[in-house]
Amino acid sequence: MKEPVTVTVTIGGQTITIEHGQMAAQAAGAVTVRLGDTVLLATVTASAKPREGIDYFPLQVEYRERFSAAGRFPGGYFKREGRPSEKEILTARCTDRPLRPLFSKGYRNDVQVYNMLLSADGENDADVLSLIGASAALVISDLPFHGPVGGVRVGRVDGRFVINPTNTQRQQSDLNLFYVGTRDLPVMIEGEAGEISEADLFEAMRLAHEECRKLVDAQIELRRRIGRPDKTVSDGEEVPTDHLAAARELASTDIETALLIAGKTERNQAVQAVRENLKPRLLERCPTLTDEQFRAVFDALEIETVRRNVLEKKRRVDGRGFDELRPLAAQVAVLPRVHGSALFSRGETQALATVTLGTASDVQDMDAITGGPKSKSFMLHYNFPPFSVGEVRRIGSPGRREIGHGALAERALDEVMPKDYPYTVRLVSDIMGSNGSSSMASVCAGTLALMDAGIPIRKPVAGISIGLFSSDRDAQLVVDIVGEEDHCGDMDFKVAGTADGITAFQVDLKRRGLPWELVRQAFEKARMARRQILDFMTSVIAQPRADLSPYAPRIHVMKIPPDKIGELIGPGGKNIRRITDITQTQIDIEDDGTVKIFSTNQQGLDMAVREISMLTAEPEEGAIYNGIVTGITKFGAFVEIFPGRDGLVHISELADFHVRAVEDVCKVGDQMWVKCIGIDEKGRVKLSRKSAMAERDKAAQ
Repeated sequence: MKEPVTVTVTIGGQTITIEHGQMAAQAAGAVTVRLGDTVLLATVTASAKPREGIDYFPLQVEYRERFSAAGRFPGGYFKREGRPSEKEILTARCTDRPLRPLFSKGYRNDVQVYNMLLSADGENDADVLSLIGASAALVISDLPFHGPVGGVRVGRVDGRFVINPTNTQRQQSDLNLFYVGTRDLPVMIEGEAGEISEADLFEAMRLAHEECRKLVDAQIELRRRIGRPDKTVSDGEEVPTDHLAAARELASTDIETALLIAGKTERNQAVQAVRENLKPRLLERCPTLTDEQFRAVFDALEIETVRRNVLEKKRRVDGRGFDELRPLAAQVAVLPRVHGSALFSRGETQALATVTLGTASDVQDMDAITGGPKSKSFMLHYNFPPFSVGEVRRIGSPGRREIGHGALAERALDEVMPKDYPYTVRLVSDIMGSNGSSSMASVCAGTLALMDAGIPIRKPVAGISIGLFSSDRDAQLVVDIVGEEDHCGDMDFKVAGTADGITAFQVDLKRRGLPWELVRQAFEKARMARRQILDFMTSVIAQPRADLSPYAPRIHVMKIPPDKIGELIGPGGKNIRRITDITQTQIDIEDDGTVKIFSTNQQGLDMAVREISMLTAEPEEGAIYNGIVTGITKFGAFVEIFPGRDGLVHISELADFHVRAVEDVCKVGDQMWVKCIGIDEKGRVKLSRKSAMAERDKAAQ
């Protein structure tokens, strides 16, 4: 085994080590990346020949966490890792998205990036290392990659930016920015924030970029130390120029007319008609043209036409102004039996959001190997059914796109959820129609549904996407992109937030970096559009409803002394089972004495509160109780004032006259009003029937 080659770089005061030569020697490129005691293996492999008959780049990015990395066994019946978790999928997406635009145009070989977490210290997350490792593995390989890129996380603790904060610091941070950049420009951002201003987020990005430059230089140095020359990469030809020129000559006017039809369905039908009309005429010009080549040619013609219309003729696909939103529509309480619902439309993009309130037992357990929260009580699930785009396809488990979009919308709304809210909240966004930025529509629909459910969110949240068309000479930002603009443009710049700041963001590029001035302008356009949408949303429902749905579970939170938990539960759970059976409630007890009672029936809830109060209450001097006589002696009667807790009524305290025998006043099983007149140092309770009767008579007067 050769001596491994290592480079180290200091990022945010911590050392990141990238090493090549120790593992995975048969991969096209392989490195390990270490931060603290978190170690990740990044590998890249590629097929020897391009895949035939495709017009896209077949890149596959995988990220896997081994439980052994944290010295643990996988949970559940099967003691080996199964399908990727949500965390693994989101990490793979954050690795994939900045790498994809940096491969040479026209490259069609299958490429697989496979990253594996080998060691986890619980404080340093591996998602940033996954991006760094993948870039480094590609840089030292011979693949046509226009990198490297660097990636860092930025937090903000007590008003100060922190580079690559630990999990402990992230719990105290109001910013979670995952930033990726080349040596010169940003390539991707993703994360959430506590209503951060555009200026502060921009500052965080600039700070992150300076650190990314160090990582870029370290990867170039690693390739040189391995003994490989600096990489020179050129772009290939995606579509033969003669084929595209012929298609342009035959159909440019027709495709331009079709692409300016405002309605999506009508536009798609017109574009399809142009496609069908063009194919036989183009085959006459280019007899060897295959079906796949024609598809690539027509796609390129469509893309260049949309871009030319925007950049040269200042016309968007649907005829809107560059800063104009599509028509907005919304309503709440659209479904009768759910706990909250809303339907939100922005043009032809429509999201139906439904809210379900649950108990503490419904929380989502987070079996995270790399540390972080153990559970979450707010979750947003996003579904993209095929009918939303008029398609027929197999329906399976949620795909990576659905998980990613749901996570983005969840981050946007989680910031405004009430703290220490006793309910578990599940929000589901089902896309009813899609024509651009359905994740941001999910944020808007989700806000309305939460307010309809009576959940006291701090502020409404809205989201919008900004697109970009650019050339060597010009660049044009467009607000509220539709599907064709996403497909044909250079950027999908999603920003969600309140009227006071940003709560979530995600930027994907198809170009190799975004100029800083365009970043600034995009943030400002997103802010202005967001405020318009928020104004509209508050006209639909101005604030959360005062009451929950009658079908939502009611909850009562009470505190008992921690040393009373055993008495409430009872031997073998006898007491708590009795209460839940007779009241038809669910009762959750926490170690600090917090008791949460859930019920869909107010009468059962009130009964459970009384039962728990009686079981766990402490007698108070001066308080009056309605007790049961449980025993009689010569010197007095024992009266149970709470279940399992009694006191003594001395014979002299039974009445305001001389009592010859206790039996003259009461017998076992009688109800008796008594007043607590003292508790001695041993906790024995002294009761008085005489005092209780005197107070009753006084009150009657």
